[in-house]
Amino acid sequence: MTTQLEALPHRHVLTLPSVPAAVRVARQTAEQTLREWGIGLRHPTVDPALLILSELVTNSVRHAAALSPKITVFYAAGPDCFVFAVHDRHPYQPPLYGAITERGSGGLGTVMELVLGLRGTAVARADADGKGKSIWITLPL
Repeated sequence: MTTQLEALPHRHVLTLPSVPAAVRVARQTAEQTLREWGIGLRHPTVDPALLILSELVTNSVRHAAALSPKITVFYAAGPDCFVFAVHDRHPYQPPLYGAITERGSGGLGTVMELVLGLRGTAVARADADGKGKSIWITLPL
């Protein structure tokens, strides 16, 4: 599976205000972008990917809006993978792989179950200044 973002032929970036409507816009943008890239919405990875994306944007809106008035969503794809990330300017990095077994992890536990069920990966990357982070998801197509 291709993992270098620069190597992926398709890329799109979307910046949104940290408000509840951002979830819908991020999801609709993903659907439109995937169609434009020739990835059919009936592909078995797409529905789980859209749910994962929605959960990550929801988490940023719910938990980071006070420190991060905007969130950025990165979308990328190649012939064998779909990659997306949600970035906010809140420093807290959730324990992604611990979320599956943690009580009360809610949506993040579901995200990780979906990612692992699709044989994908999830990575939290801190900003260089330590005041923000991105959650990167890579899913095979």
